[in-house]
Amino acid sequence: MGAAFSPSSQKPARARTDAHEDVDKGGGKKTHPVLLHALSLKKQLMVARTRRRGAKKVNPVHAHGEQRGHASDDDLHGAEKPGQKNGSVPLPVPKRVVMQASTGELLSCLSNFLRHRCVKLKELSSNQIVLWFRKVDRALLVQGWQNQCFITPTSLVFVYLLCRDEVDEDTSSEQELHATFLTCLYLAYSYLGNEISYPLKPFLVESSRDVFWERVLELIKRLSADMLRINAEPHFFAEVFQDLRRQGGDPRKVGGRLEGKMDEEREHKTTEKEEQNGQTVEELDR
Repeated sequence: MGAAFSPSSQKPARARTDAHEDVDKGGGKKTHPVLLHALSLKKQLMVARTRRRGAKKVNPVHAHGEQRGHASDDDLHGAEKPGQKNGSVPLPVPKRVVMQASTGELLSCLSNFLRHRCVKLKELSSNQIVLWFRKVDRALLVQGWQNQCFITPTSLVFVYLLCRDEVDEDTSSEQELHATFLTCLYLAYSYLGNEISYPLKPFLVESSRDVFWERVLELIKRLSADMLRINAEPHFFAEVFQDLRRQGGDPRKVGGRLEGKMDEEREHKTTEKEEQNGQTVEELDR
């Protein structure tokens, strides 16, 4: 038996195979548009990554170059500072003031100042002023208002600041000077002391307390700024300290009174006493 094949039956199969071949051939030559878009995006991403990598590699070098540039500028400025030979004026160096003095020395200077400022009180001695100060200090120690002595170089400078303005050359009596000096002491204790307030009795030599308080208020009005300044500005404290030291030093003029004139007066008094003693001796011999 044989199978008979007709040419018509073979044509559709051949057509199918030809169609499949055409599809395969077309599939091998043509690409889908979605794939093309994906490929273009991938290329763009690759380019962006390449640029980023290049930027990361270049930036440190650039930053290092900027640091070198700043360092070189600083070196140039630093090289110009030490020389300063191109007409630049150097900053003035503040003068250092050495403040060194004992309590006894400053106390003697304060006494000399008051003694020479009060021209009319010729019989006033330096020891009297020291006794006024020590009497008040001892009274406060005994009464328990303070645990240690108040007389220190710092307190003496402060007292001198007050006395320099308050004590007048026209002081006519020793009692007036005593009252003024105790007023300055009261303000010094109130400002520098450990207690908030102190009793008035050691500072009073007058019968009326109103006069004392009026003097205190007037002194505060005039010297309140200086009292704050001497505590805040070391330079101002040094100026007052040096001024106090000069009161007991070699300068001829101390407290507004010439030392030469005082020496002449003393010599004149001694010569008069010697002459009187000589006359009495001659009379006795006769």
